[in-house]
Amino acid sequence: MSRLIVVSNRIPGKTVAAGGLAVALKASLSHHDGLWFGWSGRHSQTSAGDVAFETVDGVRVGGIDITRDDFQSYYAGFSNRILWPAFHLRLDLAHFEGHWYEGYRRVNTQFAQAIAPHIEPDDVIWIHDYHLIPLATELRRLGVENRIGFYLHIPFPTPDALFAIPYQDELMADLSRYDLIGLQAQRDVSALREAIDHVAPRGFDGEKRPAPDFSRTRIAAFPIGSDPDAFAELATSAGATKMANRIRRSLGDCALILGVDRLDYSKGLPQRVESYERLLDHNAAMRRRVHMLQVAPPSRDMIDEYRATSETLDAIVGRVMGRFAEPDWQPLTYVKRAYGQASLAGLYRMARVGLVTPLRDGMNLVAHEYVASQNPEDPGVLVLSRFAGAAEIFPDALQVNPFDTDETAEAMRVALEMPLAERKARWEQLDAAVREHRVERWADSYLAELAPRPDADDLEGPRTGKVMHKRLQSVYSSMRAVFENGSP
Repeated sequence: MSRLIVVSNRIPGKTVAAGGLAVALKASLSHHDGLWFGWSGRHSQTSAGDVAFETVDGVRVGGIDITRDDFQSYYAGFSNRILWPAFHLRLDLAHFEGHWYEGYRRVNTQFAQAIAPHIEPDDVIWIHDYHLIPLATELRRLGVENRIGFYLHIPFPTPDALFAIPYQDELMADLSRYDLIGLQAQRDVSALREAIDHVAPRGFDGEKRPAPDFSRTRIAAFPIGSDPDAFAELATSAGATKMANRIRRSLGDCALILGVDRLDYSKGLPQRVESYERLLDHNAAMRRRVHMLQVAPPSRDMIDEYRATSETLDAIVGRVMGRFAEPDWQPLTYVKRAYGQASLAGLYRMARVGLVTPLRDGMNLVAHEYVASQNPEDPGVLVLSRFAGAAEIFPDALQVNPFDTDETAEAMRVALEMPLAERKARWEQLDAAVREHRVERWADSYLAELAPRPDADDLEGPRTGKVMHKRLQSVYSSMRAVFENGSP
């Protein structure tokens, strides 16, 4: 029977994570014949050796160690100080060090060498995110002819931002080695196709670089989703109710405005708090009627730009508290730690306004989770950035430009004063969209597209013909729980 091999930067751990890929994959493959490979999270003195296998929550997981130098180049350097800011259109925050790319490719080569011996002819390989763009190329070099898919959880950059990335021509060639590239939104599909159509800049030698051949690569949007039934159930669980009751006792009659994000400069947290400051500044009558809670667990705090974002946010929060706090009322609460899913669901359910206002985001599953957790008889209002992938599927949210603090402040005011009938009507449309894009449909649609057609053996050769469609039925059904609770 065909197996599914999932490859990501990190493998599941046994501790609570703040969000992202690690949280999303932890509930996957528990009852299915599949493998999950990634970095173990440990450092070694020498280059990666054999894969160390263990079972985590019923999933067979294989991890490899990497050296500290390779970690700095591959993860902290090229992945998160070049690719992440460039893909999020923050070239002003990118740093370029030539040796980072060497480490990035070296770790991808190590991944391929560790994984290849464990790949069987009928396996389907699903590679995740920007850390592993070259992995298909490295596997092909080792003779792997299996179907290989790639899914990008973050936005794809515009051509100008792409061309600012060192070795972007090699990265585009790497992408062309995949059978299927999945992206979060149609805007990302358009950006990748535009990049393919653009002429790459010439090198110092004046020679035109050859364009990669994407003729055998399918490119499509597969908007990731959540498990709305699970969140609806969590929102009324004992843990959620306990959290909600604690907040109600603290807030009294104040309406809650809630944000839940990793502490990342792409999330627009300083702009969000400044928008709340504008709301209080322009609407004095609301000052004792509302309270903002921002949950922001630290993320990648070994990187200077993330520490700078944290310091900026600290200063803005302090300013808002100093301007508006009273002895018997505080305008906001800012918490720098992660909470369990049940506690978050309780917060989502009681929040009159859900603020999801990243400056740029792949999808943002917090928007999905907030909608799924609402009380149908008294739902809150989603205020959503136009620059999140979720904006394409949630037109009934109050969509804002997060760079425009006045517009975001006005959206909060409108949300707080929205009549119940309109809140219900908007929520019903949002809930329908959440259910249409639930996680199992995302996994099914992606893996069905990755599967070859039933007659592919005779028509398309080894890259598409070795895995029969009927065998993949069991493979892609195994991904129904993938990316269950988290936001990339």
